[in-house]
Amino acid sequence: VAAPAGPALASSGPELRLEPAPVDRLDNESLQRGARTFVNYCLNCHTARFMRYNRLTDLGLTEQEIRDNLMFGTDKIGSTMTVAMPAELAKSAFGVMPPDLSVQARVRGSDWLYNYFLGFYRDETSATGWNNLVFPNVGMPHVLWDVSGSQKLVTREFASHAEAQGAAMAAKRLAGVAPAPGHKYVLSTLEVETPGTITPAQYRAFAADLVNYLDYMGEPARNQRINLGMIVLIFL
Repeated sequence: VAAPAGPALASSGPELRLEPAPVDRLDNESLQRGARTFVNYCLNCHTARFMRYNRLTDLGLTEQEIRDNLMFGTDKIGSTMTVAMPAELAKSAFGVMPPDLSVQARVRGSDWLYNYFLGFYRDETSATGWNNLVFPNVGMPHVLWDVSGSQKLVTREFASHAEAQGAAMAAKRLAGVAPAPGHKYVLSTLEVETPGTITPAQYRAFAADLVNYLDYMGEPARNQRINLGMIVLIFL
């Protein structure tokens, strides 16, 4: 099985070097900030059908704080996080209903999601004007562009795969390596083109909080298991 797998993986697309996601699902302040970003930016188009608002009390929020700051589409604290945009409008705007985000972190992984939010760049040839280094030709526009600013794609050509990989490691940030004509390899990285309302370092923290919340939302009960496990280990 392994013999044909190598060429298949190599031909499936560029190799990506991802930045590790600096998330901590036991950091309630980070989770609260991530929840705020989620309801302000993501919940307009995406659903979280398996997450109820009252579960946010586990993050140290009171029901009144949740009602005042995080509930915009319902007045029932026990309601799930449903989308504000009607399904028909979403389909006409994007061609397909945006996916539910309840368990996206379990499907994709925190590192993938973190780099996805870092990977948007301007692309005038796309329908939305945006593309993504992690998810090429993605249909979703960069909804966080006002805070992150816009980036441009920068490519460099190398004579060998090893040289391109070495340059990707030296970049110490999100980078892609893909084969090019003439047995060469192209390194793709991103550079800031237009600054946002916060610095790149602050945007990384902003994206990390959002990914932290998405990871928590995929399995809220895991925090209780972690805390219980610590108590058991201390007791033992």
